[in-house]
Amino acid sequence: MGNIDIVGIILRFALLIPAIVFHEVAHGYAALALGDTTAKDQGRLSLNPIAHIDPWGTILLPLLMTAMFGAGFGYAKPVPVNPYRFRGDRRVGMFLTGIAGPTANLVMATIAGIIVRILGVDNIIGTGAYLFALVNLVLLFFNLIPLPPLDGSRVLPLILPQSAMNAYHQWERYGFIILIAILWIVPAVFHFDPFTAYFKATVFPILTLLTGV
Repeated sequence: MGNIDIVGIILRFALLIPAIVFHEVAHGYAALALGDTTAKDQGRLSLNPIAHIDPWGTILLPLLMTAMFGAGFGYAKPVPVNPYRFRGDRRVGMFLTGIAGPTANLVMATIAGIIVRILGVDNIIGTGAYLFALVNLVLLFFNLIPLPPLDGSRVLPLILPQSAMNAYHQWERYGFIILIAILWIVPAVFHFDPFTAYFKATVFPILTLLTGV
């Protein structure tokens, strides 16, 4: 534990908070554009982090992940969405609100990548931009995992037949437990970390593409 980079952990955690907040606010604005004012009515369109903090998902989990793996992911309190207030197809509406969060992370990672390409990483701003791109991409791809309550679960109704969705619904209540098992139990038992492999195949190639580093 003595070799842990405390400053690096604090910096990554500080950069993760705005990434999570903009992610959640994007969900709310997408729902509002589709006719659902629930998030707006409950004050969840605010950029104030306090409105979105979940003690475990926004603070403890990211800190643990950053300390263990060098980059963390997390989540905020889910933005309330009422699909019955959407205009048009509810499945399409849930897909659009779900994908809005990861899209916001991609936009922020792209902007950060442009800053890195202009300034390089031999300075504080460039280094911060590189780390901000990293945490946004980790958050993006983490949320695309098709397990509730993650955003990837909102894509499935558009691509799976109803019979498959019925089977999926039987398991979705265990989504968080499955995530914890993949995160800690699988590596401990099988000596293989699925998340590390997943992020190496997704996050880091795109990080290099965006930043040139």
